[in-house]
Amino acid sequence: MLFAKKTAAEKRAAFRAAIDSGALLQMPGAFSPLVAVMVQEKGFDGIYISGAALSADLALPDIGLTTLPEVTARGHQIARATDLPALIDLDTGFGEPMNAARSVQEIEDAGLAGCHLEDQLSPKRCGHLDNKVLIPPGDMAQKIRAAADAKRDPNFLLMARTDAKASEGMDAAIDRARAYVDAGADAIFPEALTTIPEYEAFRAAVDVPLLANLTEFGKTPLLTRDRLIELGYNIAIYPVTTLRLAMFGVEEGLDILRAKGSQQDAVPRMQTRKRLYELVRYEDYNRFDQNLFNFRI
Repeated sequence: MLFAKKTAAEKRAAFRAAIDSGALLQMPGAFSPLVAVMVQEKGFDGIYISGAALSADLALPDIGLTTLPEVTARGHQIARATDLPALIDLDTGFGEPMNAARSVQEIEDAGLAGCHLEDQLSPKRCGHLDNKVLIPPGDMAQKIRAAADAKRDPNFLLMARTDAKASEGMDAAIDRARAYVDAGADAIFPEALTTIPEYEAFRAAVDVPLLANLTEFGKTPLLTRDRLIELGYNIAIYPVTTLRLAMFGVEEGLDILRAKGSQQDAVPRMQTRKRLYELVRYEDYNRFDQNLFNFRI
């Protein structure tokens, strides 16, 4: 069929090469395969699959209620839709070190290019909320070591996220990040940084690729691509941006339908049938079908 042309291994190799180049990779969140197709069409570098967005799409709060099968299935559906590498949020790894190891293998088998594990105590909280509780750094290092040992493709990116800055301070967050790198993390996700000096401090202290989380309505300023390049960051994610844009439009359209009894006034806000068919490559599938079934018995 007309799915992505690149294999999972090819996507991972390309992802690693892009990170190693030193360029900033912009990876908007995609909560569905169709959104991922749009992300690729618009020329972005990769796709991020957010645990918060996945939870919200299931009408659940972001407190670790999703399961490994749910996350793996949605990750597979999204990753297979494009030739872009996809990085997925694995929350706390769905358990202790052995669980985290299995989770990484499941995600690797599903075709993802990488994942991140976080050091919160389960049930976790959204990274931009207060009163988060973290597991001891040694316990998290064990989890990272188990996950690193479990992965089979060396190009699969294992990232460690630390939420320590908000509850333990910058020094502790940096110490944790270094310990996670020593345990086998390929990259670090310092969550909920609030100032430019904090970004600079992490970059100066940690010698692996760093991720910047540009989520709206949180603690982190919405830095520009050029500013992140100046700061030396490697990946920028926009985890819930597309979901928020979509849900704003859905709510607005439903209000019009409810108030006026017809969706007519909402039509100018809608994606057209023609545009949808372009994204799902309707004509390409039609030609594919005709080329197969053009014979007579």
